[in-house]
Amino acid sequence: MVLTMKNETEERIPLDDLLVFHQLARSLTSSFDLDTILRTILEHMERFIEAELWTLLMLDEERNELYYAIASGGGQNALRDLRVKVGEGVAGWVVAHGETLIVPETADDPRLRSEGAPRRAVRSVIAMPLRGRKGTQGAIEILNPRSDQMNDYTVAFLHILADHAAIAIENARDVARIQQLTITDDTTGLYNVRHLYSVLGRELERCRKENVPVSLAFLDLDRFKLVNDAHGHLVGSELLAATGRRLQELSRTCDECFRYGGDEFVILMPHTGADAALTQCLTLHRALTESGFEMKCGLKLKVSASVGLASAPRDGISLHTIIRAADARMYTVKNSGRGQVRGT
Repeated sequence: MVLTMKNETEERIPLDDLLVFHQLARSLTSSFDLDTILRTILEHMERFIEAELWTLLMLDEERNELYYAIASGGGQNALRDLRVKVGEGVAGWVVAHGETLIVPETADDPRLRSEGAPRRAVRSVIAMPLRGRKGTQGAIEILNPRSDQMNDYTVAFLHILADHAAIAIENARDVARIQQLTITDDTTGLYNVRHLYSVLGRELERCRKENVPVSLAFLDLDRFKLVNDAHGHLVGSELLAATGRRLQELSRTCDECFRYGGDEFVILMPHTGADAALTQCLTLHRALTESGFEMKCGLKLKVSASVGLASAPRDGISLHTIIRAADARMYTVKNSGRGQVRGT
């Protein structure tokens, strides 16, 4: 069977083009990792059309902006911090309108002049939206393609590839959301205890192999039951969520926060020995107790916490040994007046 495409003359679809499409379709269905999918899209589309620069932009829905997820020729480093507002420039226009945009070299389009992304002369562009079942995921830009490739055949074939790419991206994001739900606490939005065991296990394995320290802080909110008794569990849950957010704000970017259960929280501090962990936790604890939380009902509340610290390899090298040591020190604080940090 011979597949043909008709315009003014009847031409066979080149076998190489069919192979690009076939290989892309197979690759996109073999992974749910978003980075792998984006690289696969770029690699296969580069084989199909020659251009100075390929870029794939993803939509940040919260900020209503596009960011450069990947670019050909190592161009991603130069574009990493650049953002494009939806509706602005070529990519922004494509996402806002959900339509493909083709600007040939002979055109004088104002959207090209507002395209500040690549630091090169943009003479021509093919840009198309990545539209999935739930809407537009982003856009593909092909900057300064060969003029003889800006034809109906090329655009039609790119649309097929873009449609498959959009579905694969959407599926990967759906899988990522499901995975996130399995490791996230519903009340606070922090990681849950299941994820703590997984991450702590990896850090302790690194500690064993590379002698890299890791520390863990176990926090228990003092007399939190009184909040529930006085104001109800809805206010209590709201205060737990606010406390979790504050702990994240006060933690370092390398640290991870978890809700252990009830009114207990854990902060995991990779590459951090006992002394550095104590210094960090004293600063965090002071800032937490000085924080005020305004509830939706108008109440203004504060929290106090008792904190126990443990560090590997100093206190042990197994998961349960580290958690037990931090938990025991936290209870020592509880039994001696509350509201302090204990590291030994």
